[in-house]
Amino acid sequence: MKNKTIVTLIISLAVSSVLLFALHFFLFHDLHHIAIYTVHDLAFLPVEVLIVSLFLHGIIESDQKKQMMEKMNIAIGMFFSDGGTELLKMITGLDKGSEGISRHLQINPNWKRDNFRDAAQAIEQYEGNLQASMPSLKELETFLSAKRDTVMRLLENPNLMEHEYFTDLLWAVFHLAEELIARHGLSELPENDLKHVAIDIMRVYRLLLREWLKYMKHLQKQYPYLFSMAVRTNPLNKNAEVIFK
Repeated sequence: MKNKTIVTLIISLAVSSVLLFALHFFLFHDLHHIAIYTVHDLAFLPVEVLIVSLFLHGIIESDQKKQMMEKMNIAIGMFFSDGGTELLKMITGLDKGSEGISRHLQINPNWKRDNFRDAAQAIEQYEGNLQASMPSLKELETFLSAKRDTVMRLLENPNLMEHEYFTDLLWAVFHLAEELIARHGLSELPENDLKHVAIDIMRVYRLLLREWLKYMKHLQKQYPYLFSMAVRTNPLNKNAEVIFK
């Protein structure tokens, strides 16, 4: 049906062109004039095709990029809604120096671009002071075990292949889950092994902070009502409350 429509359109345009040339000759009886402008138009046709092609390609590429970004942000939103925010809260609880980064992440509706920029810089410079106890590691293992399928589904999402940092976060979370699960119930671990696990947790922590901040910025711009909820459940704000007072 689609091909038939295209063929009909082509034939209609060709017939229209012939009829218009015939009308021109009937009115002015000047084949020389028709020939000159026909050759002129044909000579410029490749340039016209090039200009139109580049213009349309730019529009289509821009539209596709917007659609891809929207799909990526939906997937990122699913991650934080389905456990990413809770994971950030749990790891923040293991960070004895969390106040050092929390004060830079007291996000509110009045935040501007400069506030987000300063917060991003603070995250990049933050070292953290993780102190994981055996009970906290077991709690983390239980939580991540329940979220492994979600992480795997997100890693299989082709749209996220274009988002390098978020993909790094997913792999870091998946690796941490594997490390904890492989320790068979997390019985007493030697000091060196605890330090190794702490490095894996810190990797997730830093990536989580970075992507959560970007996600909050996106929500503020695109979905103010979701941003309001996210601010009231800020895992870096000990005084955050869902209920309005």
